[in-house]
Amino acid sequence: MSLPFRFEVEKPLSQYSTFGIGGPARFFTEANTIEEMQALLSYCHQHQLPFLVIGKGSNCLFDDRGFDGLVILNKISFFQPDWPVISVGAGYSFSLLGVQTARNGWSGLEFASGIPGSVGGAVFMNAGASGSETADALIEVSFVNAEGQLEVLSKTQLEFSYRFSSFHHKKGAIVAAKFLVSPCPEARKKQLSIVEYRTRTQPYGEKSAGCVFRNPPEQSAGALIQQAGLKGLSVGGAEVSSKHANFIVNSGVASAHSILELAEVVKQTVKEKTGVELELEIRCIPYR
Repeated sequence: MSLPFRFEVEKPLSQYSTFGIGGPARFFTEANTIEEMQALLSYCHQHQLPFLVIGKGSNCLFDDRGFDGLVILNKISFFQPDWPVISVGAGYSFSLLGVQTARNGWSGLEFASGIPGSVGGAVFMNAGASGSETADALIEVSFVNAEGQLEVLSKTQLEFSYRFSSFHHKKGAIVAAKFLVSPCPEARKKQLSIVEYRTRTQPYGEKSAGCVFRNPPEQSAGALIQQAGLKGLSVGGAEVSSKHANFIVNSGVASAHSILELAEVVKQTVKEKTGVELELEIRCIPYR
């Protein structure tokens, strides 16, 4: 197939996954502007080419076979503060956004500091921590649909809940977002406290995709897994973190298959011992 833009073939997706796992993409390219994303998705629509848009790969488990289509790395990373409103590209680091706003004395996104995803990924998953969620500060989202058309959607036009957004049911790409923050002299102190807590309680520096399971209502998935005695359990290079039980880490040789096999063992064991059925939070990306 001839594509009218620069692309690579058989690009290992393990390079774009915080798990360090994933087979090759049939085609691979980058989108650095909203216009480039529109052109790419329009082309995919016209030629019925399957596509996958990725950010920092921090909540994804790519298939061991890779992806049989075009993988687009979202690198739309502008940062335009007009305090108290911030316009930011979807490829921008969500963690950096949390740091920058807090450093400037603005509150509302401190919790983002330390979340290793992109702004687009945070909006998609309604990422949250420390009692806050992405949707709390969100005003507006710019989205390119599967036909390549740009849509600007206010938060009131969208649905958000725990680790869910309307974009789970929309095919396309989040390309930008606007947030509203508020002045707070304690913002930097709060942000640093959040980072300190995370680095102390979570396996930073190890290959993982964050929390594997959603927290059940009024309960902690990590606590349930720990109570089931599963910390340190391993399957084929995949291991339940000894630091935080709701993290599965890649010790260096894990595959997507071994991650999922271990997750299933954890799920079944917790169900048998507590009666609680855990649900995956990480996104499993199929080959096609």
